[in-house]
Amino acid sequence: MTAPVPTRRARSWSTRGGALTARELDLAATSLAHALIRHGVAPDDTVAVGLPNGRDHVVACAGVWRAGATPQPVSPALTDDERDHLERIGRPAAAIGLHPASPGIAWLPSARVAPDARPLPDLAASCWKAVPTSGSTGRPKIVRASAPALLDPESPVASFLPHRATQLVAGPMWHSAVFTYAFRGLLTGHRLVIMSRFDPREWLDLVEAHGATWGMLVPTMMSRLLRLRPEVRDRARLRSIDRVLHMGAPCPPDLKRAFLEWLGPERVDEVYAGSESNGLTHITGTEWLARPGSVGRGIGGTSIRILDHDGRELPAGRPGLIWMHRGDASTYEYVGASSRRDAQGWDTLADVGHLDDDGYLYIHDRADDMINRGGDKIAPATIEAVLESHPGVLEAAAFGVPDEDLGQAVHAVVRVGDADEPLETLLAYAAQRLGSRAPTTIHRTTEPIRNDAGKLRRARLAARYRIE
Repeated sequence: MTAPVPTRRARSWSTRGGALTARELDLAATSLAHALIRHGVAPDDTVAVGLPNGRDHVVACAGVWRAGATPQPVSPALTDDERDHLERIGRPAAAIGLHPASPGIAWLPSARVAPDARPLPDLAASCWKAVPTSGSTGRPKIVRASAPALLDPESPVASFLPHRATQLVAGPMWHSAVFTYAFRGLLTGHRLVIMSRFDPREWLDLVEAHGATWGMLVPTMMSRLLRLRPEVRDRARLRSIDRVLHMGAPCPPDLKRAFLEWLGPERVDEVYAGSESNGLTHITGTEWLARPGSVGRGIGGTSIRILDHDGRELPAGRPGLIWMHRGDASTYEYVGASSRRDAQGWDTLADVGHLDDDGYLYIHDRADDMINRGGDKIAPATIEAVLESHPGVLEAAAFGVPDEDLGQAVHAVVRVGDADEPLETLLAYAAQRLGSRAPTTIHRTTEPIRNDAGKLRRARLAARYRIE
């Protein structure tokens, strides 16, 4: 069944641009589809959507689907070089919002066009989304979903995504997970309340004002919510919330435990997955308390095994590359990169982790991000979790820099709440808890370290602070 716009029972709300009903979205999407077709967009073409969160983003993607094409959500903050790279590899037929860097791409500055209610043929692109990666491990690539733009609005999407909900969209809609759950929720009956940008006070205000029942967060957002004064984050304000999902980045155990204490473990889910959807795991808050640090067991037909660099399977407790298997057919296709998927359908995103005796997965870090200090492989996420447990640190990132003696030295950058917080205090705090794995140098910044989706670009940070 095709569902390019929501059913009549669904409504899309936005803090940017006001409310939008399903009837209004139907007309706006149809009008935009006519405009795209006039600009030469054909079925199965890709259309870049470079718009901020809000009603226009929803209209743009619905209009692209209505035209039989595939939306490619991109960050409006892309650099010229990144935009040029994505356009060269992805070859979009048109762009909405963000001006294309390459010639020959039709441009619509806005999703708002003259009304045109003429009926269109019922078309469904063979790929329902083509999402660029964050570039956290190198140059961005494009992940094209293998699934067509078809959806049964009567069928639940996943066990952790309720069929009916008022969903509070807090993250950037150009991010794969936010895009997926916002639109799949909308098309199966969710009412969306869309934040233009995450703010912890506003998040709580919107939960109360709209009776939000479900939402997705990343650990950075969870940390900012917990840093609000106790009277501001009174748990009674969350009475409407049935469940919250968090994913997108490793969650430090201290942060996770504090969040479970605040919201209640029965109302918190965690999912581990990539944009590729080649496998996923799920764990409830109650399960996590019994297995701190785990991201759960495979769901949706996902099998998991841990292999060393020679392809040998490792026993429980031994860390190695995480390989997943989810069905015989690939769930994605890369543009601008090569997949690691093997002939038997096993695939890896180059994350390092281990399984316990009951098949629960624990993530250590990305293989590409591991710091090799004199042969000692150190996971940056471990260092970041310790630094972020300090009450004066808002966020942290750890990375390796070249060292003549050890190969790599451990450095970190922190954003602190108190600009006068002595770095020597943080170095001692880390050394007490990490020993020889503690950073030898800590840099300070006043700028956010992670992007709006909670992602880090450690290679870029290493290049920046190596020369300071």
